[in-house]
Amino acid sequence: MRINQYKAGVVLSYLTVFIGSAISIIYTPVMLRILGKREYGLYQLVFSVVGYLGLLNFGFGSSYIRFYSRYKVKDDRDGMARINGMFLTVFLVISLITVAAGSVLVFNIRTVFKGGLTGAEINTAKTLMTLMILNIALSFPASVFSSIVAAHERYFYHRMLHLIKAILNPFLTLPLLLLGYKSVSLIIVTTLLTLVCFIIDLWYCFNKLGAKFKFKAFDFNLLKEIWVFSFFIFINMITDQLNWSIDKFILGKYTGTIGVAVYSIGAQLNSYYLSFSTSISSVFIPRVNSIVAQNKDNSLLTELFTRVGRIQFIVLSLLMGGFILIGEYFISFWAGSGYRVSYYVALLLMIPVTVPLIQSIGIEIQRAKNL
Repeated sequence: MRINQYKAGVVLSYLTVFIGSAISIIYTPVMLRILGKREYGLYQLVFSVVGYLGLLNFGFGSSYIRFYSRYKVKDDRDGMARINGMFLTVFLVISLITVAAGSVLVFNIRTVFKGGLTGAEINTAKTLMTLMILNIALSFPASVFSSIVAAHERYFYHRMLHLIKAILNPFLTLPLLLLGYKSVSLIIVTTLLTLVCFIIDLWYCFNKLGAKFKFKAFDFNLLKEIWVFSFFIFINMITDQLNWSIDKFILGKYTGTIGVAVYSIGAQLNSYYLSFSTSISSVFIPRVNSIVAQNKDNSLLTELFTRVGRIQFIVLSLLMGGFILIGEYFISFWAGSGYRVSYYVALLLMIPVTVPLIQSIGIEIQRAKNL
């Protein structure tokens, strides 16, 4: 059954990417024409700034499976319950901190975006930022239950839920856009789907997986160990956030929302490219942690690393070759002639990340080994 779960996870991951990308390719031009360059650029600009609140995760989210696997391989139910209780407590606290920090951002929004936005855009940005902050705050405790499902390797359910979410998002957003709610509708639907998925994961964890939570006897030594491990992931998160978000903030500051819109189309295509790689490697994270927790031979990890990397390289090579050949014509037809420069933006983002992307499972091996 485990092998079937892995196969189902990979197949559904790619199905989610394909369907999500196909829907987005059809839906994005409609959205761009309804919103216009300025409104779309404003949405992307606010999203990049609020995204920094995701750093309040402090890397704890990436460490859950590693420490949970330590107890799971021993079938230590008390240890698993304590880990669940500890992580849920930590993320509830982080959620409250997010709301507090986000409130400071909202009240100082004119200072944050001074010089790059008009008065009307500032007011819209304030509404967008408030909704995005609530979405991020909700996502922190929700991630605990999503991680429990992943740790139990229930990939069919996990990926199917993401697939349904990817399909529903544009179908729920488009009517709101047509009714004139503009960029606000994008984050309203995202927050609603986050809440619904949270409730479904809650039900699945308690009723199907029998997840237990123990909030007594808080193990501060274990928490310290988790923090030390998570700290280096946190540093990596800061680097990634700066690398992938500071560009939009700088563009918004000096060129306004139109420059952000043109850049964001190239960045969106790059995100599709990233997802085709990570959709494979993410499925094998619990397996990597299980191998390390059981102190099995490194040859198993080497074999897994090689096999997954080879598949990723074949997929990415085909995508990159096709994009180089027809990407510029595709963007002009898809987004409009005003977005032609987005082709070069996408190339400059996609080409350098190709080699790291075929090594992404290696990062998970390093994390599992606490290197």
